[in-house]
Amino acid sequence: MKNENIPGRIDRLISQEAIVSIDTTMLSPNTIRKNRHHSRTTRIIDQAEILFITSYPPRECGIATYSQDLISALNEKFSKSLSIKICALENGESTYDYPEEVKYKLDTSRKTSYLDLIEKINNDDQIQLVLIQFEFGFFVDQKQSFQQLMYELIKPIAVVFHTVLPKPDARLRLEVKNIVAASKSIIVMTNTSAEILRNDYGISKQKINVIAHGTHLVQHLNKKSLKEKYNLADRKVLATFGLLSAGKSLETTLDAMPAIIQNCPEAIFLIIGKTHPEVVKNDGEVYRESLVQKVKDLGIQGHVRFINKYLALEELLEYLQLTDIYLFTTNDPNQAVSGTFAYAMSCGCPIISTPIPHAKEVLTKDTGIIFDFRNSKQLAESVNLLLNDYPLRKSLMVNTLQKIVSSAWENSAVEHARLFQTITGNKIQLQYNLPEINLNHFKAMTTEFAMIQFSKINQPNLKSGYTLDDNARALVATCMGFKLFHEKESLNDIRKYLDFIKFCQQPGGEFLNYVDSDHNFTDQNSEVNLEDSNGRAIWALGYVVSLKDLLPKAIIADAIIIFEKAMLDMKSLKSPRAMSFAMKGVFYFHKGEKSTDYLDLVYLYANRLLALYKHESNLIWEWYESYLTYANSVMPEAMLYVWLMTGENIYKDIARTSFNFLLSMTFNKNGIEVISNKGWLHKGEEAGKFGEQPIDVAYTIMTLSKFYDVFMDEDYHQKMEVAFNWFLGNNRLHQIIYNPCTGGCYDGLEETHVNLNQGAESTVSYLMARLTLEKYKNEQ
Repeated sequence: MKNENIPGRIDRLISQEAIVSIDTTMLSPNTIRKNRHHSRTTRIIDQAEILFITSYPPRECGIATYSQDLISALNEKFSKSLSIKICALENGESTYDYPEEVKYKLDTSRKTSYLDLIEKINNDDQIQLVLIQFEFGFFVDQKQSFQQLMYELIKPIAVVFHTVLPKPDARLRLEVKNIVAASKSIIVMTNTSAEILRNDYGISKQKINVIAHGTHLVQHLNKKSLKEKYNLADRKVLATFGLLSAGKSLETTLDAMPAIIQNCPEAIFLIIGKTHPEVVKNDGEVYRESLVQKVKDLGIQGHVRFINKYLALEELLEYLQLTDIYLFTTNDPNQAVSGTFAYAMSCGCPIISTPIPHAKEVLTKDTGIIFDFRNSKQLAESVNLLLNDYPLRKSLMVNTLQKIVSSAWENSAVEHARLFQTITGNKIQLQYNLPEINLNHFKAMTTEFAMIQFSKINQPNLKSGYTLDDNARALVATCMGFKLFHEKESLNDIRKYLDFIKFCQQPGGEFLNYVDSDHNFTDQNSEVNLEDSNGRAIWALGYVVSLKDLLPKAIIADAIIIFEKAMLDMKSLKSPRAMSFAMKGVFYFHKGEKSTDYLDLVYLYANRLLALYKHESNLIWEWYESYLTYANSVMPEAMLYVWLMTGENIYKDIARTSFNFLLSMTFNKNGIEVISNKGWLHKGEEAGKFGEQPIDVAYTIMTLSKFYDVFMDEDYHQKMEVAFNWFLGNNRLHQIIYNPCTGGCYDGLEETHVNLNQGAESTVSYLMARLTLEKYKNEQ
C-alpha cells in the first residue's frame, strides 16, 4: 500500500524496499507541500536564484575550489538570468570568513542545523533550485538529517556526485537511490560514473547528466620564460599538485626518480600543495615528513622541490604551463574524477596517470599514458619515453588541448545553465552577458607590417604570411572601434592596415591578396580568383572615407587615392560577392564624400544581381544563386544600400525578400546555424550540419544591424542577439567559439568539436560582430 506520508514522486521513483528504509517520522508537512510547489503555473523569472549547498573558500578542499570556479563562470556568462548564492558546509569545529555570496551555512555535524536550513530554504521565495555538491564524507555525521533535508525541501533539487563507487553493497545502493529519488536531476563528471549509476544502482538514464569537470582557459605563456621566473631554467619539470594525503601515493614517483635522473640529469619533480587540513588535524605532517625523509634516503634532494602552500589560481596555472610532464599517481581506483588532473590538461601538460575512471576516459595513446597503481618501474619508463621524445610530448599537448576544450568552465556554465532551465520547467530565460572587448589576440596577430593570417592555437604563425582579406577586415574593425571609443592608439593600426592595402595595390589599380612572411607576393595570387579580395578592399577603403569627420585628413586622403585608383578596373567584376562588397564600399564612400560618383557602377552591379535573382528564384528559393555558400548576407545588404543610394524600390524589395529567405535557412528554434562549408547548401538539397564559420555569423550580424537601423523591425534586433550568442555557446555543440581568456576566436564549429586555432579571419570577424552590438549598448 502506498505510504501517504511520503511524497508521491518518491513512491513513483524508488522501490518498496527503499520506501520502507525511510524514517517517515522525520517528514514534516513541508514534504506534502513539495508536490504542490512543482505544479504551479510556469512563469518566466527575470533572475532566478540558485542555491549551491557546498563547501566553499576560504575552506580549502577540492570541491570548494570546484564550486567557486563553476559559480564564477556562471556569473560571468549569465548574471542577468541567474543569481547564485551559497550555503557553505561546515563541520562543527571550523568556521570561516566567507564572501558576500554565502547566504546560509550548514553545520553538517548538527541535526538542528539541518532543520534550520530546511525552514530557511522553504520560506525563501527567491530560491528556485537547490544544487547540492555531494561527497559522502560531507554528511557522514548526520546521514538521517541529510536524508530529511533532501525530502523536506520543497524546491527542486539537483545533486552532483563527486564520487560514484562501483559494486555497492545493499546499504550503499539504497542510500544513493534515496538521494536520487529526492532529486530532479543527477550530475556526474564522467561517462564511467554514469554507467555505474545505471548498471550498479539501477538509476534511470533520463535522470543522469554528464557534465565534465571544468577546466581553465589559459593563454599558454612562454614555457622558457616561466621556468626562468620560477628558478627552473634548463630543467625538465615533472609536477603534481593538490592537497597532500597518503592517497596521492607520491612515494611512487619518488621511487621512480633515480631511474629518471639517470636518463635525464636535469629532471626535477615539483610537489605543489600543502597537506590536506583534515589530514593535518588527525595526523599532523607525518605523511609529508615521510616524503622528505624518502628524498634524503634516495639522495635526490636536488631533484625534488616541495612547494608547501595553497597556490593562487594564476600562480598554479603558471606552474602547470611550465611543466613538461604532469604525474597523477593516486592509489584510489574508485576516484571518479580529479580537479588537479583537469587543470593539468587545460594547460596542455602531457599526462602520465594511474587508471582512475577519469584517466581511462580522456587519456588515449594520443593524449597521455596510463600506468599501474604503485608501479614505479612503469612510471619511470613512461617518463623517460616522453623526456626522450619532444615531438611526442608536443603531439600529446596539442591533442590534450583539443580533447579538453569542450570542458572549459565557460562550457560547463552553459551546460549547467541549460540544465537549470530544464529542471525549473523553463522558468529561466537565459540571457548571455556581453563580454568585455578584449583586443589582446587581435593585437598579438599584428606585426609592424600587418595582420598575420593564421595562428597555431593562440600563437601567431608568422610563416603563414599575410592577406589583403584579413587586413581589409582588420581595417574595418579598427575603424568601427575608433568610431565608438575615439582611442588615439587605434590610429596607428588604422594607418598600418591601410598601408598594407596600398602595398597590395598594383599599377593598374587591382589588388593582390597573398604576401609571405618576407613581404613578397606569393604564387597563390595567380592560382586563385582574387575578385572577392578586391571587393573587400573597396569595402574597407569606402568605410574609412565614411569616417571623414573623425579620422585624420592624411588617412582619409590616402584612402580616397587608393579607392579611386582601384575603381578604374572594377567594371570587370562578375562574382556576386565581390560586386556586393564593392557596392558596400561605394555606399560608404558616398557617405564620406557626399557625392554620387560611381553610381553608374552601382547600377551595373545591382542589375547583374537582379538578373541573377530573377533567373534563380522561385516560390521556395528566393536567392541569387542555386546554392548558398559563404558571406551570403552581403548580397541582400548590398541591395539595401543600392535602394538607399537610388531610392528605387525594386532593390529594397529584393533586399528584404532575399534576406528574409536567408534568415529562414539559417535560424531555427536552437538559434543560428550558418551554411556549412562542407559542401554548402544547394537548391533542393538538405543543409550540412557542421563546418560553421565565425565569419558567416559575423556578416549576418552586421547585415541584421543595417536592416534593423533602416526598417526598425524588432525581429532583426532579436536575431542579432541570438546570432551573437552563437559565439558564446548557444550553438549546435553548446560550446564557446569566442575565447575570453585570449580575446581570440576559434576558427570554426566542426561536427564534434571546435577548431582550436584562433586565426585572423575568425578573430577579426568576432570583433566586428562584438563592436556591432556595442553600438546598441551605447545607445541604451
